[in-house]
Amino acid sequence: MLSVNLYAKERRGAKLSVWKIGGQKIKGELIAVKEDSLLLLESESGADVSVNIKDIDWIRFVKKSKFWTGAGIGFPIGAFAAVIIGASMELAPEAEGYLRGIAVFGGIGALLGAIIGSLAGTDETIQIEGMADSEIQEALDKLCKKARVRDYK
Repeated sequence: MLSVNLYAKERRGAKLSVWKIGGQKIKGELIAVKEDSLLLLESESGADVSVNIKDIDWIRFVKKSKFWTGAGIGFPIGAFAAVIIGASMELAPEAEGYLRGIAVFGGIGALLGAIIGSLAGTDETIQIEGMADSEIQEALDKLCKKARVRDYK
């Protein structure tokens, strides 16, 4: 039988930066979403911190950059396109022409993939202060999906 604690150690919660209404900033891993607060494992001290929802100004999800993933996917797509275009048009039957085309189209593919990957890894911000109760509940449901412990009651 698997222990719940072992499962929780494998799974990581989202990295958040929480700005309280007074200007205080708390950075850490989202452990759980309670009915009226967030439980964070603070990055600096390693302590658990509970933050009341009514005290939060805004929250930022710190996402991991996908720059290299995008570039790694874009290069072979661009290189494959160069081979297909070169073969169908018979522009450069010699090996040097194909290699040049693969390098150029692969580079363009890698650049476009890196840009798309960077955009996919952009941090997301939720403005809590001024939200209606129903909007806050939607935001909490979204946060709950990104918590280490999803079904905390």
